[in-house]
Parts: sequence; C-alpha cells; structure tokens
Amino acid sequence: MKKIRNIVTYRDYFTDFLRLQPPKLQDKIMKVMEIIETVERIPERYFKHIQNGLFEIRVQLGSDNFRVFCFFDAGKLIILLTGFQKKTEKTPPREIERAMKLMKEYYKEKEDKK
Repeated sequence: MKKIRNIVTYRDYFTDFLRLQPPKLQDKIMKVMEIIETVERIPERYFKHIQNGLFEIRVQLGSDNFRVFCFFDAGKLIILLTGFQKKTEKTPPREIERAMKLMKEYYKEKEDKK
C-alpha cells in the first residue's frame, strides 16, 4: 500500500511504551499505524482530535483500550508522543497535559535548530 502520511517518534517515549507491551498488542498497534499511514480518511475509531492540534491514536485489544498521543507537523508527518492504557471513560487530564508539554518541547527544539 502507498503511504499517504509518515509516522515518526519524538524521542523514545512511544518506543519505550511499545517495548513494554505484549507481542499481540504490539502487532495491533502496528496494524493501526499502518491504517493511519495509508488510508485517506482515518476512521474516528482509530484517530481522534483531542485539543489544540493534539490527537490520539486509538487501539483496542479485547476489552482493553490503549491511546497514543500524536500531532501533525508539516501536513503529512505524524509525530508520536506517549502511549498509555486507558482505564476510565475520559482520557486522564494528566496524560493530556504531559502530551501537550511534549508537543511544545518538540516545536521549541525545532525552532531552536533554525
């Protein structure tokens, strides 16, 4: 399949999260990433806007729900931030705050490189 978007990670936050997950969940996460890279219109069950340009990638395995925060940079580039297991109905504000902080760090580092 042809890629429409590219996915990259910011630092090792996502990689560290992924490495700790069981192989079955790692496979599911990678399948969802492939959908996000190749499908023109990503279904909301896999990808949802949270606030201020922050999105969550949604992964479900059995009755367990997982989220990976990300955002767009330069249109077709998706930057992965952190992942966590969602245990409540609403996304914990603490997780959103952490992701927003990392997104700001990313843009600051990018600006500093110019």
